[in-house]
Amino acid sequence: MSEWRCAMCGGAVPARERVGRRDACPTCSAELRSCRHCRFYDPTAYNACHEPQAERVLDKERANFCDYFVFASGARGATEAPGPASSGAAARAKLDALFRKS
Repeated sequence: MSEWRCAMCGGAVPARERVGRRDACPTCSAELRSCRHCRFYDPTAYNACHEPQAERVLDKERANFCDYFVFASGARGATEAPGPASSGAAARAKLDALFRKS
């Protein structure tokens, strides 16, 4: 059976067919049926969601009843959505690598 990654702590979450509203991360107890765990979640998009028909959800880290929820597969987890403190350092490192003088 494959594993997912928690968007809050990066911990392994056993993959399942459906994610219920009460399902939680076994490592940090974060609610799994939240916007942060959805494949449509993008903090840079309008309402932080790429699904145009989804209703607006204010708290992206709390469980909700969105009909379009699909758990984000792959290695997204905590590494793709870093907090504000680490995102600047990561962006700076990428820019330095991109514009490195030869």
